[in-house]
Amino acid sequence: MVSDGGSETLQNSSVGLGSVSLWLRLCRVFSKDSVLWDSGSGESQQGLGSAAACNTGAFLKFRMVRMKSYYFIAILLSLIFKESESAPQAYRRDPGHPQWHHGAFQDVKDSVRSDVRQMLHSRAEVPFQVPLEVNVVLIGFNGDGGYRYTIDSQKLEEFLRVSFPSHRPSCLETGQPLDIEHHIVFNTFPAGQAELIAMERALKSSMVPAGTAREANFGREVPLFEVEATTVEPEFQKLYSYLFDIENGGYSVEGMDRPLPTAIFVVNFDKVRIDPRNKELDLESLMYGRITQLNDEEIKKQEGDYIYRYRYNRGGASQVWLGSGRFVVVDLSAGPCTYGKIETEEGSVNPKTLPRLQNVFLPKSGAGSEQSAHDIFIGQLAAVVASTVEHVIAPDVRYETVDMTTRLLIPIIVLQNHNRYYIMEKGHNYSINVEAIEAEVKKMVQQGQEVVIVGGTHALHRHEKLAIAVSKAMRGHSLQETKKDGRFHVHTKTYLDGAILKEEMERSADVLAAGLLEVSDPSLSSKFFLHQNWMDETDGAGDSILKHKPLWQSYSSQRGKDKKKRSEKKKQGDLYRTYGTRVVPVFVLSLADVDEHLLMEDDSLVWTSNDVVIVLQHQSEKIPLSYVSEIERRHAIPSQVQRHILAGLASVVGGLSAPYEKASRVHERPVVNWLLAVGCHPFGPFSNTSEISQMLRDVALLILSARDCEMVRRIVAEGS
Repeated sequence: MVSDGGSETLQNSSVGLGSVSLWLRLCRVFSKDSVLWDSGSGESQQGLGSAAACNTGAFLKFRMVRMKSYYFIAILLSLIFKESESAPQAYRRDPGHPQWHHGAFQDVKDSVRSDVRQMLHSRAEVPFQVPLEVNVVLIGFNGDGGYRYTIDSQKLEEFLRVSFPSHRPSCLETGQPLDIEHHIVFNTFPAGQAELIAMERALKSSMVPAGTAREANFGREVPLFEVEATTVEPEFQKLYSYLFDIENGGYSVEGMDRPLPTAIFVVNFDKVRIDPRNKELDLESLMYGRITQLNDEEIKKQEGDYIYRYRYNRGGASQVWLGSGRFVVVDLSAGPCTYGKIETEEGSVNPKTLPRLQNVFLPKSGAGSEQSAHDIFIGQLAAVVASTVEHVIAPDVRYETVDMTTRLLIPIIVLQNHNRYYIMEKGHNYSINVEAIEAEVKKMVQQGQEVVIVGGTHALHRHEKLAIAVSKAMRGHSLQETKKDGRFHVHTKTYLDGAILKEEMERSADVLAAGLLEVSDPSLSSKFFLHQNWMDETDGAGDSILKHKPLWQSYSSQRGKDKKKRSEKKKQGDLYRTYGTRVVPVFVLSLADVDEHLLMEDDSLVWTSNDVVIVLQHQSEKIPLSYVSEIERRHAIPSQVQRHILAGLASVVGGLSAPYEKASRVHERPVVNWLLAVGCHPFGPFSNTSEISQMLRDVALLILSARDCEMVRRIVAEGS
């Protein structure tokens, strides 16, 4: 392969030498012509007896020919230098480069107005048709990647268009479909060889030895390498910017009536070329050289006798991950990977989840079976693309709340039963970074909406009803697990029931939030709340914070209800939210002296409803979860709650569902698929980042439009 690259280099250099030799030859020709003209002019001078007019004419002819030769040489030199300067480079966009066409929005612009009118005024429940453009970029499928496999991008695009023409998201809260339906327009195109080699070079330099791993189907143990996805992510971002002309001003965010393009990068690297143990191969020489085809023996060695996997910010191991930009990476050369929930088959990822080219080429059983394997591979690849669209690009909505407010107040209320540490103090592993949370939330709200986040602590023992609610929310359930001895072991696991906590805490949210806002910025207190003077004496049994009846009074007799009617004449003062204000409280329960394995429901540290977020925090060590990545259990770190706070706010404020959840009308419940559980998002046990990708931010803004569309349709329906 090195010799091929060298021969290609010589070939390119020979082109330059040939141009130079041509230039020298032409110079000699023009020098001869000038000599002939010079001699001709001398003979004419002798014949005419030194006539002045003839001398002047001959001299002008000579100067014209000499100037023409100079002009020709200058043009030829400029062409030669242009040839040397215009050598192709990775991610270089030359003049005349084909521009990417945002066809889904440019081609249907005229029909949007009629679709809106039909959706609003039709008595039939016809959803609003929204175009959705999905770009599938094939990297290494042009006879230059692993196995030298080639995919016809046009045929794949046609197959995707026929098999997955539309998608209608649903609401996880209600299970009902939304009033919008996406008409999907697929754009499938290959990436160039230079971009492929540039990515292989970046990936090869990022591989770190991580022991050994076993091949699929209980195969042999081979060396394992791990790749931190955040180190190779800039290379994919370069490709994204190059393909869609983002850096050169091809798209501007302000005033744009269409979303920025989203991409699914389907990757097929040559594992022999990117083998980190092979130090002799120079990938730079293959950037523009001719890549040779493989014989049967070389095809058998294409797996490279090693395995590599990705981890995004030290999260779970995977070969599919969501980038921080507007793209998803599906690396078919990585893995295979195995992860999911223990003792549960639903949504688990195994070596058969993603298609592998090894199954297409090995073992060979004739041309017919090879064509059948190719068709199966294309079908599996299309299924992966469809799953990515359903879970990440156009996912379901978590809550159906329509937020038309102009102000959003998010109080982070820390309720602690100890004084051992201060969770709002900066610079510690357990600290809460309010500024970072506010920056992420502002990217998910509608334009012009004011976002204010305040934080503070309260001693739990000073609010007896909240303390009682925390005690009542402690639950236990039996758990059966398989230990190392191969037997089932039953044990009881304690957890916090978020529904019970929510019932009590939502009543105190406004009062606690107003207090925090008064302390942090008194000028904003009157902007978000209307304070009313307390009128009559308080009930001795009442809480100092909560101005409502205890829970047990809701189950009282009719006599108690009559008392309530009589007491309404002397009503206590209250606290009201100002018009246009939405309050989403975040309760952080910072507890000490609790069960070291205490979690909330579903092995999580966060619980949400449509208007409140509850997060659990304590100083225990890593808690083993019921989720496994390869042969290792995933762990929760209960002292670090930044990621879980952001996950809760993304669901409540942005309406985002986790990338592994989807509403199923067949099962009448949400189902999970852990394929896209790794990446730049704060959801789930396989994630480990406190940021939200740009793709999910676009989804949050799209959810706002879907909610508004549903609200307008209801208004029109009620009016008619």
